[in-house]
Amino acid sequence: MKNVLFVATFLIFCAGCSTVPVTGRRQLSIISASEMNSLAASSYKETLASSKLSTNVEQTALIKRVGERISKGVEQYMAENKMSSALKGFQWEFNLIDDPSVNAWCMPGGRVAFYTGILPVCQNEAGIAVVMGHEIAHAVANHSGERMSQGLLTQLGGVALATALQEKSQQTQQLALTVFGVGTQLGAILPYSRLHEFEADRLGLFFMSMAGYDPNEAPKFWERMQALSGGGAPPQFLSTHPSDAKRISELKAAIPEAMKYYKVQ
Repeated sequence: MKNVLFVATFLIFCAGCSTVPVTGRRQLSIISASEMNSLAASSYKETLASSKLSTNVEQTALIKRVGERISKGVEQYMAENKMSSALKGFQWEFNLIDDPSVNAWCMPGGRVAFYTGILPVCQNEAGIAVVMGHEIAHAVANHSGERMSQGLLTQLGGVALATALQEKSQQTQQLALTVFGVGTQLGAILPYSRLHEFEADRLGLFFMSMAGYDPNEAPKFWERMQALSGGGAPPQFLSTHPSDAKRISELKAAIPEAMKYYKVQ
């Protein structure tokens, strides 16, 4: 039985690889984009239904404006580089949740939520673009799908995997919520790996530049976030997005490349 399980898992691993857009990194992806988008759509709807959306018209409009600018920049870049297939099934949506948590996330398919608690750290529109670009990068790079593929393969093994996806068991749905990193009320949130973080940092820098936002604002945002975590428990955002001197250094090193995409709007 162990040999059967090993062979099944090995075959799934070999067949379930895809390439991250822009970076070209190979990743484990045994869950289709349509499956991930379906799980994300229902999770996003449930999250909004159980949350209080902001009534601040100006702030809500700002989140939507930045999101639309970055998403259009991403779509244009993907089209010009013949990678539009990576955005198949994306239905962009941007909402502001009235919650003091210092948090933001983007689910597969381009469904974004900002929490009002992160706005003071963003400080301005460019700061929001830093976070927006980074979170959208996670979705474009299919990091949630990669983490969920790893989680399902580890928890269930190759034999039970197809059944879990087909039946959308409670275990599968709960794992989806942890990889989406929705919020503190869920308890367990699966952090992004360092590889995913640095990849999203780099892509996010490119994406905000494509939308006409100065990439030099990115290190400044993470310096503010790092300062915020200086005392006591770190903000929720840092439980899934660790901030340190290395990431700031890596961002600064990537700015010259990002400037190639930067056009003031």
